[in-house]
Order: sequence, then structure tokens, then C-alpha cells
Amino acid sequence: MHDLAALLPHGSARRDRVTLATSSTSVSRWLTDGDVVLLHPGVLALPDRAGEWPVRARAAVLWARGPLSHLSALAVHQLVPARPGPLHVTVPADRWPRGAVGVTVHRTTLTLETVGVNGLPVLDAARSLVDAWAWSCTPRRNPRAASEVPVVRQAVIEAVRTRAVDVDDLRAASAQQQRHSGRRELVELLDLVAGGCQSELEVFGVLHVLRDPRIPPFVQQHRVALPTGRTVYLDAAWPRLRVAVELDGAAFHGSREQRERDMRRDTALATLGWVVLRFSYRRLVTDPAGCRREIEAVLRRRLADL
Repeated sequence: MHDLAALLPHGSARRDRVTLATSSTSVSRWLTDGDVVLLHPGVLALPDRAGEWPVRARAAVLWARGPLSHLSALAVHQLVPARPGPLHVTVPADRWPRGAVGVTVHRTTLTLETVGVNGLPVLDAARSLVDAWAWSCTPRRNPRAASEVPVVRQAVIEAVRTRAVDVDDLRAASAQQQRHSGRRELVELLDLVAGGCQSELEVFGVLHVLRDPRIPPFVQQHRVALPTGRTVYLDAAWPRLRVAVELDGAAFHGSREQRERDMRRDTALATLGWVVLRFSYRRLVTDPAGCRREIEAVLRRRLADL
């Protein structure tokens, strides 16, 4: 009597490994009785766990004999949520694994430098971000491209913001692929992130409000030490004029407690002579020209007072 949970401790295993530990007769009987299922050619899974994302991810790796990549690797790196839909694996260009359902196989001539995360072989985070970006910019081949673009953009911004990945590593990973879809857009986003943008709202604000010939050059993520001893970073600042612009996304500024925190922060900045202009997501995207005019007016007045 074999303990199937012990034979498939992670929910899935290669059929040949299970056969070596038991017998081909036992495996065939279990498949007939529904005690195990054939998730992919040559890969068995426990039926009550076959729908779990980690089990499916491991099964895809076992079948393809290649690492997780693209959004699947980013999920393992915890840079994006695990998503329904196909798993992504990458294999050398001279291999053609076929026959699996729910797995997208990418072939590459580049070296597959893998890392182990939670027992799964995955491509490193920088390479996976670039691969996922390129795949999301290929709508003719990728039917999910439109829904993946914002996910990958946010993953790039968040990975740099949390220092999970360095901008230079992303640039190097992009350059390693001599040609890939969306390269120009990726370079533009990396330049904005390297300059200090930490959210899509800040990217929008820089491109559509702050980068204007009528507005003087500004500093992003300007560091200010408050009288309380706390250090804050301003989204955009003109330090000589002591004017700051804060872009308030709903994710970080929507609750009453967060608004009160912002008010206390602005009061502390005011004691140091700073004028803080706050623009909500709604105001910024619906009236960028109006936001720009208000910033210009305050900057002109502060210049006149010097």
C-alpha cells in the first residue's frame, strides 16, 4: 500500500519517478481509478490539488524541463499575484516540448540562468520582467496582452521601488536581447523610474504636468528632515523656493487616517517654510492643465518673494 501524498509531496511528480518508486502497474491502476491524474504528458498530480497554482507551476517545470519565466516567474518572485491562465516556461531554442495544456513555452538562444525560489527553478527577476514586458507588447501572439500591460508596468515600478531589482540590471537584461517588443517604451519607463517616479500616477504627473517649459526643473523624491525627527520624501520639489507637489493616489491616500497623516506632514513642512500642493488622482488625470496653472502661479509668487 503506497501513500500517494508521500509519493507526490508537492502535489505533482514525474510519472517515471513515481514508477521507479512503485511499479508501472500501480501507476496505471491509480490513473484508471482516478487516484492520480495525468496533468501533462509524463507528469502526475493528485486530483484534489491539480488546480492549485503552485502544483500547476511545478508540473509545468517538470514537463518542460525548463524554468518558470515571464509572469509565472514574477509570481514566484512575489512581484505580481499568481494569475489564472497559462503558466510560462522557457527552454533552449533547440527543444520543442509539446502536448501540455495550460502551458506557454518560450524558446530562447540566450543562456538560461536560473535561481531557486521556494523549490522552483525560475529565471531571475530582471530577466523575467523584461521577458514579460516583451510578451505583453506582442498582441498578435499573446491574446492576453492588453490585460498584462498594466500588470507588468506596475511590476517594473514596484520592483525598483522596493529595490527587488536595480534599474541597471533591467537595462542590462533588455540590452542582452538584441531586439524585443516594447523596448522603447521600457527604456522610457526606466528613465522615469530612475528619475524618482514611484507609481503610475507620478509617471503621469511628470509627463503631463511637470515636464512643461513654463515650469522650472524640479527634484523628485527630495529628502526633508522634519522638526519631529521624521524624514520625508517629496514627490516633486523646488528646494530653493520651498515648494512641493504631492501626487495622491487612492491606494496610499484614500482613507481618513491617511489623509490626517498627510495633513500632519504638511503642517510640519509649513513650519519649515514649505508650501505643499496636493493633487488627487482624479484631479490630475481630468484637469492636468489646471494643475499646471496652479503650480506655475505658486512658483511665480515664491520667486517674486525672494
